[in-house]
Amino acid sequence: MTNRPLAVADRLVPLLRAGLIAGLVVAALAYPLAAATGIGAKATAHAVEAKTKLLSTALPAETSYLYAPDGKTLLTMFYEEYRQYTKLSEMSPNIQQAIVAAEDSRFYQHGGVDPKGVARAFVANARSSGVSQGASTLTMQYVRMALRDSATTPQEVQEATQQTSLRKIKEMRMAVDLEKELTKPEIMERYLNSAYFGHRAYGIYAASEIFFSKTPNNLSPIEAATLAGLVKSPSQYDPASSDRKDATDRRNYVLQRMADLGYLAPDEVESMKREPIRLKLTDPPNDCAAIPKEYNSWGFACDYLKNWWSSQPAFGESRMERMDKLRRGGYRIVLSLDPKVQAAAENNVGSKDRTGSPFANGIVVAEPGTGRVKAMAVNRTYSLNLDENPPTSNPEASPKVKANYPNTVAPLLGGGDLPGYQAGSTFKMFPMLAALNAGMPLSTTFDAPHRYRSEIYDGWAPSNASGAMTGTQTMWSGFGKSVNTYFVWLEEQVGADTSVRLAEQLGLRWRTDVDRKHASPEHAKQWGAFTLGVSDATPLEMANAYAAIAADGRYCEAMPVQTITDRDGTPTMYSTVSGIEREVAKPRCRQVVSADAARAATDAARCPTGDTPAKGGCGGWSTADSVRGTVGRPVAGKTGTTDSTRSAWFVGYTPELAAASFISDPDNPFNAVGDGQSQIPIEAVSRTLREALKGQPVRQFTPPSDRIVG
Repeated sequence: MTNRPLAVADRLVPLLRAGLIAGLVVAALAYPLAAATGIGAKATAHAVEAKTKLLSTALPAETSYLYAPDGKTLLTMFYEEYRQYTKLSEMSPNIQQAIVAAEDSRFYQHGGVDPKGVARAFVANARSSGVSQGASTLTMQYVRMALRDSATTPQEVQEATQQTSLRKIKEMRMAVDLEKELTKPEIMERYLNSAYFGHRAYGIYAASEIFFSKTPNNLSPIEAATLAGLVKSPSQYDPASSDRKDATDRRNYVLQRMADLGYLAPDEVESMKREPIRLKLTDPPNDCAAIPKEYNSWGFACDYLKNWWSSQPAFGESRMERMDKLRRGGYRIVLSLDPKVQAAAENNVGSKDRTGSPFANGIVVAEPGTGRVKAMAVNRTYSLNLDENPPTSNPEASPKVKANYPNTVAPLLGGGDLPGYQAGSTFKMFPMLAALNAGMPLSTTFDAPHRYRSEIYDGWAPSNASGAMTGTQTMWSGFGKSVNTYFVWLEEQVGADTSVRLAEQLGLRWRTDVDRKHASPEHAKQWGAFTLGVSDATPLEMANAYAAIAADGRYCEAMPVQTITDRDGTPTMYSTVSGIEREVAKPRCRQVVSADAARAATDAARCPTGDTPAKGGCGGWSTADSVRGTVGRPVAGKTGTTDSTRSAWFVGYTPELAAASFISDPDNPFNAVGDGQSQIPIEAVSRTLREALKGQPVRQFTPPSDRIVG
């Protein structure tokens, strides 16, 4: 006996085919509500046509990958939807056949909307007085997914997914039009890269990896049928759940349909149905906290990368848009860290108990001439889990607030929103460099008293740390001994505001209200204490500022990457203000002071380290005279301590590398580290430079000219 509803459907097919030619008649027949509302093709034609054109070129969101400097070792990924776009030629025919069998057996026969499917839906919907079947083809499903993925507002997301007749009509019309723009293989490729398979797996590459730990080209018929069965209901048919009955039944249904369509032999299928589902699950890493344990300390560089990325106009107009690009843009990012330099930095921060102290000891190493960050290390474990951390040392904070050790993800090394730490006498470099750039010679002499009263700075009267600093000083000896009164006087000669502006040109930023006020144009001239390092700074800033001096006065913006490429493998580009196209990962450098001024500053900066300057004398002693012997090659730098030694610093550099190290309590800046620990940053920098440069040829600093020596 003939099944009556099916017979009715068969008689409707010729009528529906005629309706397809008209465009929306199919939808009106299958969904009477749409016809009742008077929705016509003309009302939506222009919008539909525009969106169809968009979908024919748009690609789905794709995961971005972060690699170690070798470009091969995967550190982590960034994604909202885990997906890697895969060409159809890189997919097993099994998955293509399985998805047709599971979702749209007439995919290769229809033109975007299947008349037989619509007829069945029409009969079913008429019998149920509602919408019980949707008759969605693979093309229609792709249209729906693409509209969802390309949505930029919540309203567009709702319009793309809501169960309404209007949405269905537009979807049908766009499916028909899209089949005129794309070939069947192109639609199949886009569908398989867009479909959601559950477990955060968007697209067939992610699904193959997550469920079977393999690539799509290696999927067996059983595995392909399992994945194809998930698309209809990823939760209900999830094979990773404890009860696999539904998943197995669905897989077997797909296998049977593959046999019905001639893709598999019937006897093969019966054998396959008896096989259990065998999974090999993979959990893809996401974000910096997922970096492998052996690279844990690299998490701080990863975090810096994210902060840097969020500030780059090349990736969007706002922080939100830029981070969205990172998680959806399919970029391939290679970090700038040098494994050898990073290992040296890690070996030389902290003490034997590297993470058990409230005092953070960190180091950043930058490359002169490029600004690329070669190492970032701190005596902390990069982790979101703060459960075992003790209470903070800040007496003003709630006892429930956790300290930043042993675990933290706070940007203690710079590149984030933390203000940093008072950098002490390392700031003496800025007025000295400003004076040299203004034409004052290295031999500029001043009879520095133990205490100096400044008439320019409203009678402010700083003193030296030791009476042994009293007497006639030059830039060499004044810098080598860190004579406060000499540098307050020198700052007066060149102008505190000139020193502040130069520090800004070398990358320093003012992050506290106090620092911003003092650095403002109306107050900078009176900021006499600037030369003593009362401002907060980060080791990232200080390493990069001193790297500019090592590079003969050429400052390069700090850069956490070697390369960034788009999903098509080409370098990621951006337009400069002048309209020039440049690579985002290319160093961005500018000459800040003359090369001769920078070389002269370096000559003076050899004095604190126990090195011998090319043109002058250091005055018999220095603040870090062990550095030259430890590094074993020409080296320059500067120590820095604050009042009561609340923090201690050392910034040192060779022609190849510049490193800045600090020790301080990030939670409580009034918790003094003490004089006994002021040697720690000196040792961290000198030992790191020694190990990082081991085996490399010894390079000499270029001496300054006689003119600037004086």
